[in-house]
Amino acid sequence: MKTFFHLVQEVQKPGLCHRCGGCVTFCTAINYGALELDAEGKPQYADMEKCIECGLCYAICPEINEFEEETKRLVTWSAPMGRVIETSVLRACDPRIREQATDGGAVTALLTHLFDSGRIDGAIVTRQVNPFQREPFLALTRQEILDSSGFHIDTSHGMKRFSDRYLTYASIEELQPVLSKGLRRVAFVGTPCQIKSVRKMQAMEIVPSESIAYCLGLFCSGNFIFGPEQREKLAEIGGFSWDDVRKMNIKDSFQVHLQSGEVRCINLDELDFMKRVACRYCPDYTAEYADLSFGGLGADEGWTTVLARTPLGRAILADARGEALEDFDHRNNPKYATQAFKAALSWTEHKKSRAEDNRQELGRPQVRLKG
Repeated sequence: MKTFFHLVQEVQKPGLCHRCGGCVTFCTAINYGALELDAEGKPQYADMEKCIECGLCYAICPEINEFEEETKRLVTWSAPMGRVIETSVLRACDPRIREQATDGGAVTALLTHLFDSGRIDGAIVTRQVNPFQREPFLALTRQEILDSSGFHIDTSHGMKRFSDRYLTYASIEELQPVLSKGLRRVAFVGTPCQIKSVRKMQAMEIVPSESIAYCLGLFCSGNFIFGPEQREKLAEIGGFSWDDVRKMNIKDSFQVHLQSGEVRCINLDELDFMKRVACRYCPDYTAEYADLSFGGLGADEGWTTVLARTPLGRAILADARGEALEDFDHRNNPKYATQAFKAALSWTEHKKSRAEDNRQELGRPQVRLKG
């Protein structure tokens, strides 16, 4: 049986670790305490003697093929970019959410709707901790969900914060506080690698996956690190000063919105110097294992492309329509949703192709490229 030692050799050392936090999340949830994340979000031994070598941390990793078919069956995955039941272009009905959130605020609007209607007790999101970094956060109130909305700049450390504040309660001693707070149904908002890790836990029926009611995935061209050197080089490429920046966004390019109203667009291929190494080998652009996938690609400014992938995802989307979410008026462009789907498919093919090429250079086989 392979263990965390093999995970280090096969995934970390070649540079394939996405730092999704799945392995540490599971180990913490069952109170083994053998693993932890270091200051940079990389899994490591916290206490090697506590490791019982169960091998589950190895199987959970989205880079490992174990339980691959079971995970695909769980979400009825199909090529070329996972199951897509419906494509929509949506935005929040509430103009205050649209102003604060990204790409029309569809994710925030849906989360608040789920919370208000009693379908979730909380949501694992990320919140801003400085102008260039966000951290994982378990939002337990409507206001906390609203306060966490906005654009993801730096990469977060996967599910670490969720593990610290909630998953450890899965142990016998801490189960009562969870029940007293009613934390039985949680929505998880994450990147493709994080969603895949959660789905593998669900396929294996191990804690803490039973607490995650909805998986909301984000389109992801890669996680970018905004250190001082990266910020300086990005400003040079884009020809702007950080003092003039109002906001940033990622669609088919990296968009820097200036105070003057001008938008500087930078080709994403020019940002490899900022991208986490493992992202170069990831083929999943649209969070193929989620219930719903969200992204600004293919939609006009202020709108969100949404892919409904599971009946559950389509159901909660339908319930939020008209109350929390509004559709783009298709009379203005009857083919809008189709165009958004084609844009997502195009970028999926592009990311898969680049990942496959990079894998060949690395000498490592590709994971989950084909059905």
